[in-house]
Amino acid sequence: MTSTSPVRFAAVGLDHAHIHGQIAGLIKAGAEFVAMATDDPSSGVAHQVRERYPDVPYVDDGHALIARDDLDLIVTAAIPDQRGPIAVAALRSGKDVVADKPGCVTHDQLEEIEKAVAESGRFWSVTFSERFEVASAVKAGHLVREGRIGTVVQTIGLGPHRIGDRGHLGGNAGRPDWFYEKERYGGILADIASHQIDQFLWYTDSRTAEVVTSSVGNFANPDKPGLQDFGDLLLRSDHAQGYIRVDWYTPAGLGTWGDGRLMILGTEGYIELRKYVDIAGRDGGNHLFVVDGEKTEYIDCSDVELTYYPDLVRDVRDRTTTAAPQEHTFETMRLALTAQQNAAVRGAAQ
Repeated sequence: MTSTSPVRFAAVGLDHAHIHGQIAGLIKAGAEFVAMATDDPSSGVAHQVRERYPDVPYVDDGHALIARDDLDLIVTAAIPDQRGPIAVAALRSGKDVVADKPGCVTHDQLEEIEKAVAESGRFWSVTFSERFEVASAVKAGHLVREGRIGTVVQTIGLGPHRIGDRGHLGGNAGRPDWFYEKERYGGILADIASHQIDQFLWYTDSRTAEVVTSSVGNFANPDKPGLQDFGDLLLRSDHAQGYIRVDWYTPAGLGTWGDGRLMILGTEGYIELRKYVDIAGRDGGNHLFVVDGEKTEYIDCSDVELTYYPDLVRDVRDRTTTAAPQEHTFETMRLALTAQQNAAVRGAAQ
């Protein structure tokens, strides 16, 4: 790749709708979408990707695609238990990797990825879209770094989801079988709560943390014991605390898939994000409220620039990790996997 040639990428694994944002973000940032492959070309998401990008070749053999020497980057939203092996293969083939969250589902997979990163000199980035692709979350980062609310001492992250959300289903009638198999999706804390763990580390400026306690449960879907429909955990670093709650209980009456919220408590004020909906309030998403020593302010963040994908493209060119520091990504997944592994199991959950 020369300094003037575009970053060339392929998508390997088209099982989750997050691939749409990943592909679109990279293309908007100037990267070239060269090819795609997936183990299940019949999935609703795979059909959508092929319809949206009819001129991009579909390749039957994902392993052969990863091995091609005309690619710089592999992006994947495969079934979660396959994301780790795809990443390792791509790294060892000399490609950088952008994986949907969770980037992997076991500590062994994470260890293999860390080894492959160290040996290849390439990077592994996990798309924590609830921060990277949410304008209000980007704005909150700016306010925190500016010192608007003093020193951040706690975050409260809420990540409710809806099982029947059409956008995540890729047009299918229901969730695929792997959605109900814990070993395949990794468990609710490894999966969803990795978003909120990423945010805790980022907004509190914590390099590492410990999982104080964690739990998972199945309280509304006893016929699907592999589905963990509730989870929570407590985090603690040397200067901050965090509480996280995730679930699959969003009611049909809400106009979006989940009322994602983040509260950031500082020593001189606080910030609250209503990322996707202001219930019975303002239209749309990206609502930010900040209270400090001088005033209470509402900020519409809809025009805030998202930088993750442009930063990724520059990282490929410049051999940097500005989009997400590599150690931050490793630590986020380590904490998510630890919380999942050590969680108390309640209700009908396996």
